[in-house]
Amino acid sequence: MIEKAAPLPPTVFPLAKRRVWAMLAGSLVFVALGIAFLIAHSTVKMTVAGALAVLFFGFCSVSFIRLLLRGRPELVLDDAGVDHVRLGRLGWDEIAAARMREQRVRNTSQRFIELVLHDPDAYLARAPELVRRTASANARLGLGPATVATNTLPVPPEAVLEAMRLHCPGLPVQH
Repeated sequence: MIEKAAPLPPTVFPLAKRRVWAMLAGSLVFVALGIAFLIAHSTVKMTVAGALAVLFFGFCSVSFIRLLLRGRPELVLDDAGVDHVRLGRLGWDEIAAARMREQRVRNTSQRFIELVLHDPDAYLARAPELVRRTASANARLGLGPATVATNTLPVPPEAVLEAMRLHCPGLPVQH
């Protein structure tokens, strides 16, 4: 008789607060630069650039403040599945594979963990609004709808993929 292994305790990844504070500081600097462009308004281009900077980086600043004030972990893995603050809850049976992806833009790159889903349309039907809004942009970048940005996690993406492998040993994981 084969005994089932005892369930693992959840693996909890809190928000990487130092990184978010740094991103907030950077956004506020760009808001200040945008305001300076608006005050100087020496050219139409400067005025437009200032207005766009204030709007975009102001939105980013508010988003970072909301992240810092939120009281829940960024990501929780357990034997039943994944609970991500933006993606919501996904069961392991919904996830076909997990893989690390990197998106390069000019001189920088952003790493993501992509959860490849068996039925992306079924997930999108119940996904949070922000995920539904960004799904087409993700598709244009060659990503599925369930992507986990790693810049707000306190560990490298390899550690998250390894924890996924521990909670769901049969999950195909690609580094």
